[in-house]
Amino acid sequence: MKDYGSLIMPREPHKREVKGSRSSKDEKRKRGISKEQVCVLCAIDRVGNIMTELICKGRMKHTDLERLFTGRIEDESILCTDSHKSYIRFAQNTGVELQQIKRGKHKEGIYHIQHINAFHSKLKEWMYSFHSVATKYLANYMYWFKWLQFFNTEKDTVKNKHLLVQAHTSHSDTKLKDFKIREAIYI
Repeated sequence: MKDYGSLIMPREPHKREVKGSRSSKDEKRKRGISKEQVCVLCAIDRVGNIMTELICKGRMKHTDLERLFTGRIEDESILCTDSHKSYIRFAQNTGVELQQIKRGKHKEGIYHIQHINAFHSKLKEWMYSFHSVATKYLANYMYWFKWLQFFNTEKDTVKNKHLLVQAHTSHSDTKLKDFKIREAIYI
């Protein structure tokens, strides 16, 4: 028997399951959204910018949305969402115009949620191939998937080039006023 040290799991370990196997049917499972599940918020704007972030465990609340979206939504933006109640309070607190699509519908006038539904479908299909991912690594998988979606139209050789360049590049935020008053390197 192996000694794993003093690691104490906060819950009983889950068996990895294969869909349709007998063990997955015999185990009792929690229905709906439980505190053991991680909420991942996905957003896409009309330009094609993608955001995938882990925001909480269990059901999301308007405070989680406020924490995530603070400083990320421009003024006079329209937030198009499904019928989840937390978006209503979030829109009231932040002053963002909200367009909710009713349950069972996919379109309301010019507003629709088909892009995000397609994104969710691709994400679930891609994640299924990994046969469970540890929560502590889930953010890395989200960044990887976001990167794959960003370069999905490129050829493999170009993707490899982008991957190599971006793996060895560090990004920094610089404001124009800081850039103008900088000192020359050679002085």
